[in-house]
Amino acid sequence: MLCLSFSVAAFAPGSFAGDKIIKMSTTTSTQASGLLDVLLPELKKDTGIEIKVFAKGTGAAIRDGMDGNVDVIFVHAKAREEKFVAEGYGTKRYAVMHNDFIVTGPQKDPAGIKGMKEIVPVLKKIAESKSVFVSRGDDSGTHTKEQDLWKKTGVPLKKVTKTIIKKGKEREVSFVHPGELEKWYMSIGQGMGKTLTFADEKQAYTLADRGTYLKYKMGRKEGLSLEILCEGDPLLHNPYGVIPVNPEKFSHAKHELAEQFAQWLVSQKGQSLIANYKVLGKQLFYPDVK
Repeated sequence: MLCLSFSVAAFAPGSFAGDKIIKMSTTTSTQASGLLDVLLPELKKDTGIEIKVFAKGTGAAIRDGMDGNVDVIFVHAKAREEKFVAEGYGTKRYAVMHNDFIVTGPQKDPAGIKGMKEIVPVLKKIAESKSVFVSRGDDSGTHTKEQDLWKKTGVPLKKVTKTIIKKGKEREVSFVHPGELEKWYMSIGQGMGKTLTFADEKQAYTLADRGTYLKYKMGRKEGLSLEILCEGDPLLHNPYGVIPVNPEKFSHAKHELAEQFAQWLVSQKGQSLIANYKVLGKQLFYPDVK
């Protein structure tokens, strides 16, 4: 489990460091994109709140909230987030920001999808040509979106349950997939960064969030050879929400601090930081507070 910890710069009189530490499970894209490295130090300066971050797929992050393991979740699978609140695990979903999903692939583009704007025909062409496609396969928000998109294609799908190992822990993941699993369709049970790297090695297609792709393409000396081949379809919209865990469900949850964090994210300061975060001049996320 990836854990990032930032020390608290300032406290109210009479408080102790432990008083303002909260745990957050979030998707790997918020961490891999570098956004949290900008947001969390500013949060501490303004509020004294320290966040211990556990970065994982959205499904696992939501389960952390359902198990009472964290005080707040910051994820991107809106329907699952709304269900989390409706079932009483969270108090409120705050719309924070969005970016979008893209389809990346090799320059040779064996499926011939370059320049296509609609994602459903793109996936159909990849399936029909049996071009290698790498899926995160980790029950993340990106994996959830990918499965929803495959369902819209009309391509025959199969359901499978696999055991994946992440951060040394085993867990079962059930999902639908087209075609021949582990032949042209490869499900690797990894986060976005590792999926992009693997797809680059295999010269394969994958569905990625734009923020992590830009970070890995332009923000590292290793770079990526993968190109953006499909973008702009409204179906690829990718909203993020933050949800404090419900203290009525878990009395130990630090709800007041989690709520303060959520309010800070949607404040003018938090939204401005999100809007101005760029990698080599490219904006990665767009604020959702009007």
